[in-house]
Amino acid sequence: MTAVQRLRVSFSRGEAAKYVSHLDLARLWERALRRARLPVAYSAGFTPHARLAFAAPLAVGITASAELVDVYLSELVPPARALAALAEQLPPGLAIGDVAEVDLVEPALQAGVRAADYVLTFAEDLPELAAVVANILASEEVPVERRREGKVVKIFDLRPFVLALAVLPAEGPARLAARLRLDTAGGARPDELLAALGLPEKPVRVHRAGLVLAKAREEFGP
Repeated sequence: MTAVQRLRVSFSRGEAAKYVSHLDLARLWERALRRARLPVAYSAGFTPHARLAFAAPLAVGITASAELVDVYLSELVPPARALAALAEQLPPGLAIGDVAEVDLVEPALQAGVRAADYVLTFAEDLPELAAVVANILASEEVPVERRREGKVVKIFDLRPFVLALAVLPAEGPARLAARLRLDTAGGARPDELLAALGLPEKPVRVHRAGLVLAKAREEFGP
């Protein structure tokens, strides 16, 4: 089915949906689109599937406030109408922020991702955090283990993937902002950054605050 329109949807994933896997998230969106009665375009072949393209998979256990998914439609639909229809069909923990039309000939959404911004919140103040961050930023190399299913896959240098790192002003629990490179050539994960920091406490919340796209503004912060 030929696509005639491409809508870019910004959405959040809250606490109620943070343990939904990427595959299940895609299924949730397909169901929501069907229930919203939007004319979704489907791929060709023996097993056609709805044409959805997510910017970047989000790991289980992480909340987010500005995720992106491109939805391809076989008929023209005003973005405002699509937003209203979808907002009524999403389950608890998922919420739409915005819907905008994108040119069909623009590069794939995933190809445009350059980095991801995270905010890590800890249970208490960590006086040593500023010194640990300064040490990471001053290092030429930061070797860490990349693990998969509990096994070490390889050792790699995390430093080129840490584009920015800052302790956020806060009274009480410590908060850390990080911009990690994430593109078609590779990326780094928050758990790998935490391994490099070597802190005695794990964060009580890891939140992906946004995605940096090619040609997007390059501000850094919460």
